[in-house]
Amino acid sequence: MTQKLIIDTDPGIDDAMAVHLAFADARLDVIGMTTIFGNVRTDQATRNAMALAEMAHYSVPVAAGAAIPRRRDAATPADFVHGPEGFGDLPAMQPAGGPDPRSAAQFLCETCAAHPGEVVICAVGPLTNLAAALDHNPSITRTVKAVVVMGGSAARHGNVTDYAEANIWNDPDAADAVFAADWDVTMIGLDVTEKTQCTPDDFAALADAAPHIGGFLQQASSFYFDFHEAKTGKRSCFMHDPSAIIAVTDPALFGFEDRTVSVTCNGDEIGRTVTGVATDRRTTRIAMTVDSASVRAIFLSQIKAADRCAQARKTS
Repeated sequence: MTQKLIIDTDPGIDDAMAVHLAFADARLDVIGMTTIFGNVRTDQATRNAMALAEMAHYSVPVAAGAAIPRRRDAATPADFVHGPEGFGDLPAMQPAGGPDPRSAAQFLCETCAAHPGEVVICAVGPLTNLAAALDHNPSITRTVKAVVVMGGSAARHGNVTDYAEANIWNDPDAADAVFAADWDVTMIGLDVTEKTQCTPDDFAALADAAPHIGGFLQQASSFYFDFHEAKTGKRSCFMHDPSAIIAVTDPALFGFEDRTVSVTCNGDEIGRTVTGVATDRRTTRIAMTVDSASVRAIFLSQIKAADRCAQARKTS
């Protein structure tokens, strides 16, 4: 039985990896994508999400989300990480189709209501759309199966500041609302996503096995490798967003602890995810350990099959 999935995303190079991973995995049925600012602007994210779906011949609605955070000005998109159009040095891709007419919040609420208890929302960008969905129809907490968030860190650790991970930092107010809500949330944070890395040789192998989709990811990731090499001294990249997808399909590869999560919304530590302090909210499943070799192997094996999957969809 396949798992119904909505991906909330700001594509983004590692978002593209995660989206193509989900498209290629026969255990997942991606029934929608919603888009958000972060790595790029929301209009670019919407365009990129539609282009990724068309590249994979995957028929899926894409609903545009919020353009700015809930209570503060938007940060400048992370073009130094993901490039000016989201996919490294590659020019903007122009999809043939258009977005779903609904807002992301409306789409999330209506889709979960149409499939009660069946849909996992995997959010790999800032959490503004999920917070907006809670406002739009609070019953989404009862109709969604679960929420998996790529963001945050249980350790006092960040990748934008010393304290904050990028997705949480981009809209800390929204993130705090998501962690405070009465629904099933899993946090796949820097505690585990930085433990799994891929290299240029890995992406060369993807391009050999799947020239269309693997080749695209290889081209886009070159820019991403440049960023990581400048930051870490090693020419490799962390598998942030793909780890969240694999947490949906293969949760046994992660070790979890149940703690409450709250988000610092002001001061020097803004965007920090604080665990185990709040007592007035439901606990979150926080990934603390990971079988990184298996996560890496699943990502590579699924993407190597991506062209075959796309071709099968095209001809079916």
